[in-house]
Amino acid sequence: MTRYIKRHTLQARITHDVFAISCILLALSGLFVFIPQLAAAVPSDVVFAIRMSHRVLGVIFIAVPVVSGLTAPKGVRHLFGNYFVKWDKDDVLWLKRFVPYMLAPKKVHMPDQHEVKSGQRVADGALIIGALAIAVSGVALLVGSDAQPDAGLLLAMRLVHDIAFLWLCVFGIAHIYLGAGIFQPYRGTYRLMFGNGKVSESDALYHWGYWARAEIEKGEKTTDDEEATK
Repeated sequence: MTRYIKRHTLQARITHDVFAISCILLALSGLFVFIPQLAAAVPSDVVFAIRMSHRVLGVIFIAVPVVSGLTAPKGVRHLFGNYFVKWDKDDVLWLKRFVPYMLAPKKVHMPDQHEVKSGQRVADGALIIGALAIAVSGVALLVGSDAQPDAGLLLAMRLVHDIAFLWLCVFGIAHIYLGAGIFQPYRGTYRLMFGNGKVSESDALYHWGYWARAEIEKGEKTTDDEEATK
């Protein structure tokens, strides 16, 4: 019988999924907002609808994680506690071996990791920085389009918005590649956020050895039946 460990709560999964989907839709609609050639290729009423959806999606993109954080402050502390932690030698070694591991996963042995891998801390940190930059600049552009502030400020915010967009595309694609389980050793990991939030003990021990052993010892989040604690 396969045993599982509960890794993510329902609230964390909903927050992540809504945020991720809104981010993807913002990227697609943003192409028509910021690239005149694309906007010119479709009817004006379609462009208007896309522009309005971009604003609505922007509100969702910002509001959902903020509201979720305010309603679950312990979860926020736990989240950032996993990111702002002193690195050990295994963290450094894991990051050094990541590229060789991607090229030859069967030949490269990766060291044990804690609840959040060192590489994930770097990649997710980059995503958080990009999300903050695009959110702040997006709000400035939205307010500025109505309030007509200094033209130089709007130009700067547009530049920040464009750079943050490219930044998020790069790190977002990498996040999707690993998180969606496209890379063989991560096969099935999409269920951690888009499923029931559980991971088999064998996969947990392979990817997050230190965390998995601690959770197995405590037994608070483990179950024999994947369906039992949905």
